[in-house]
Amino acid sequence: MELKLTYEEALAELQGIVKKLENKEVKIDELANTVARANQLVEYCQTKLQQTEAEIQKIVKKG
Repeated sequence: MELKLTYEEALAELQGIVKKLENKEVKIDELANTVARANQLVEYCQTKLQQTEAEIQKIVKKG
């Protein structure tokens, strides 16, 4: 998945989607696409966190 976002941008967009879903602001015609986008963002954030954790582990092992 190639998203051109920072972690913070992806998280903010995901939080916005969750808020809209909770407030029932998403039209039924947009629901599938909205949920798919949310899934993309979740996967992206998880990957970024895993990559960052791996980088930190490398740094700690070197030190």
